[in-house]
Amino acid sequence: MYSLTSNSEAARPFLTWQRIIDWSQEHYRIRTFAKDEKLPTRPGLVYLVQRGAVRLVGSAQVNATGNNASRLPRISPEEAFLGFVGAGQPFEIVAQSPFTLQSYAHVDQTSVLWMYWHDLDNWPHFRREVLDAFRYQHQRKLLWLSTLGQRRTIDRLLGFLTLLIEEYGEPSEQGYCLPFPLTHAQIGSAIGSTRVTVTRLMGKLRQRGMISTQGDNLLCIPTDSTLTRT
Repeated sequence: MYSLTSNSEAARPFLTWQRIIDWSQEHYRIRTFAKDEKLPTRPGLVYLVQRGAVRLVGSAQVNATGNNASRLPRISPEEAFLGFVGAGQPFEIVAQSPFTLQSYAHVDQTSVLWMYWHDLDNWPHFRREVLDAFRYQHQRKLLWLSTLGQRRTIDRLLGFLTLLIEEYGEPSEQGYCLPFPLTHAQIGSAIGSTRVTVTRLMGKLRQRGMISTQGDNLLCIPTDSTLTRT
């Protein structure tokens, strides 16, 4: 299992990270959010998650083309779950019509700081780390797209959960588990399915021993050793 958060925090000098936090506090560039609170983001800024987790969602308002397009009712776009940004990771919001990106605190007491790109010039090594993190996120999105290309919904579901737990999972007696909950509706929006279908397919995956839950419905994927014990 690879966790960008744990690796980046281990490699990052503590004093550098502390100086960035101190700088953000001095410039009023840090804020703590409650669970599901919307972050007031805007393009052109770099955001860093200090604590907790941020949930990214997107929507698209695409109009039909043709002579009768103006007569068609305007349908409010649904938000699709696009992934998480964990502690120690950066993200940015890019505005490109007709697509809209939003971010929400996924857990309570999520702390986020922000700065302009030129502010990162104060910490050249940290700037390189941020760019490396963005490159890693891009590679993960390519894997995500390949998973979403699967024809069967159950394959998309298992692939999605595997990628998510590979990136953010923490070891436990059940194998590797997400450290925060994710609803079936959010999973459905990510894989192009419905909450009802996700619930049914999750039951199948549990019966096959391919996934499990622990605690407050935290999703887990067993490792080889946990499968051997069972």
